[in-house]
Amino acid sequence: MEKVAVIGASGYTGVELLRLLSGHPQAEVVAVTSRQYEGMPIGRVFPSLGGYFDLVCEAVDIESIAARADLIFTALPHKSAMEVIPDFLNAGCKVVDLSADYRLRDRQVYESWYQTHSSPELLAEAVYGLPELYRSQIKKARLVANPGCYPTSVALGLAPLLEGQLIACDSIIIDSKSGTTGAGRGLKEASLYCEVNEGFKAYGIASHRHTPEIEQTLSQLAGESIQVSFTPHLLPVDRGILSTIYASQTNDYSTAELLDIFHKRYADEPFVRVLPEGQLPNIAYVRGTNLCDIGLVADERTGRVIIVSVIDNLCKGAAGQAIQNFNLICGIDERCGLSAAPLFP
Repeated sequence: MEKVAVIGASGYTGVELLRLLSGHPQAEVVAVTSRQYEGMPIGRVFPSLGGYFDLVCEAVDIESIAARADLIFTALPHKSAMEVIPDFLNAGCKVVDLSADYRLRDRQVYESWYQTHSSPELLAEAVYGLPELYRSQIKKARLVANPGCYPTSVALGLAPLLEGQLIACDSIIIDSKSGTTGAGRGLKEASLYCEVNEGFKAYGIASHRHTPEIEQTLSQLAGESIQVSFTPHLLPVDRGILSTIYASQTNDYSTAELLDIFHKRYADEPFVRVLPEGQLPNIAYVRGTNLCDIGLVADERTGRVIIVSVIDNLCKGAAGQAIQNFNLICGIDERCGLSAAPLFP
């Protein structure tokens, strides 16, 4: 049994981690932290967890928590995460970090999109936690940078095409939509029910912080520097991400031929489902799971391929992928605790 702690348990990713860990047969949650709810039972903070955990939210005490836990999930905002992760590593714990603090390799790039980095010496060590691309490195890591939600959907949607040099790298346009939980649990005017309900809007055009993360991963896949046009949108739903990705083909492959390439690439991936020709993904069919559904169409008229990739932003886009990484680090079957079928309706 692996002993784990969730640092920052009172946000959406924190409660999703606990929901999934409650059914994990090889993980025992020994500590949860929350500054806002310190001293309160987690079952009172989230009534949905009532009866599943006999834990009280506590302050972050590195020495105390490290003495009880082998692996730490940090579900903290960027900057807050880097304030505690080096100390947990020095105390002998392994860390799966759900913030953006260790995703970008280049310190200057990170600081231009976020803020000053206080532990840049760890950037080279951190392994980007997308198992479908970096499984072997994750297994040996002590610090895993869990990917962002948008970058996960995009990387999985484009990996087979970039690996096979099947698209023009300067032609990629990404149009993504996210449920409101992607904005976090903190009070924000733009996330209020009356602001979101019956609406659908773009935001962060040419300025979203996931852009450099997307470009870093795609550049590694292609073996050359890639810049993309990335536009996120806010959907009036709780959870889910749908990314529609456009790119020009370098060859005239049909839909069936491209789907065959995707099927072969992901044949052994337990959480990627490539849909048959004529069927396109829907966020409703991955809800509550660690699945990524991918469909595509080759547009013979324009020479482009259009890929649709969907995930649950709180699962494969955050907590589920974090547990998949935890499983790999600990030598557990990576499907452990993540095998439930999607919620529907």
